[in-house]
Amino acid sequence: MACSQSSENDNFVAESKSAGIELEESVDIAYQDESQNSSITSESVREQKIIKTAQLNFETQEPSETHNRILQLTETYNGFVQTDNSGKGYNRIFRNLTVRIPSENFQAFIEGVSEGVAYFDQRSISRQDVTEEFVDLEARLKAKRELEKRYLQLLQQAKNVKEMLEIERELSNIREEIEARQGRLEYLQNQVSMSTVHIEFYKLTAETGITQSYGQKMKNALQGGWNGISVFFLGLLYIWPVFLIAILIVVILRIIIKNRKKKRRQVVSDKK
Repeated sequence: MACSQSSENDNFVAESKSAGIELEESVDIAYQDESQNSSITSESVREQKIIKTAQLNFETQEPSETHNRILQLTETYNGFVQTDNSGKGYNRIFRNLTVRIPSENFQAFIEGVSEGVAYFDQRSISRQDVTEEFVDLEARLKAKRELEKRYLQLLQQAKNVKEMLEIERELSNIREEIEARQGRLEYLQNQVSMSTVHIEFYKLTAETGITQSYGQKMKNALQGGWNGISVFFLGLLYIWPVFLIAILIVVILRIIIKNRKKKRRQVVSDKK
């Protein structure tokens, strides 16, 4: 009985592997057929699978007003602000925004932001065609899901734990591939449906060292001198042990010199 059971298990595993290979081959054929059929219809959906992005850099005299206008345009065209950062540089104040806009409103939004801008430091618009990748992912995803269904049917025919574990391992690999392709497909769909616009605007300011008044320069000079004196005295405090040693050496030398002078006078008086 044990030998019979073992041989049956081995036969089932062999049949499962053989069936798995046949399943994958049949799925590959189905994928190729699906890809060929999809390529025929891809031309009709090509315009719907375009990722649109734009980069706009320009100067403005009213940063606050420009910012409010961009926010209003974003709301008007059913978009949202993904990032909004502001800052101050050497001689300018600036603001960076990343706006997501529905693709059908992309051009209208660009024209709205561009209205009133005399000159762009940078104005670039790109369109990336991802139709082929999109169609390929859909076909592969459909084929992998069909393969998953067939492995589930094999799982129902498993007779022991070993057989179940082998089939479930294959199912796990298939599901990982499905999740990866599904994630990529969702990312592409999001990028296609919502275009991305990067906007940077700035205002030049007169806060530079060249435009400082003479009085400001005098003030800076006096302040710099005072800081220099403060640093000097602070430095002296750091080397107070040196001064103490120097004073001790001077005192000792003076005592030695004084003693020598006394000895000389005594010698001279003794000779007399």
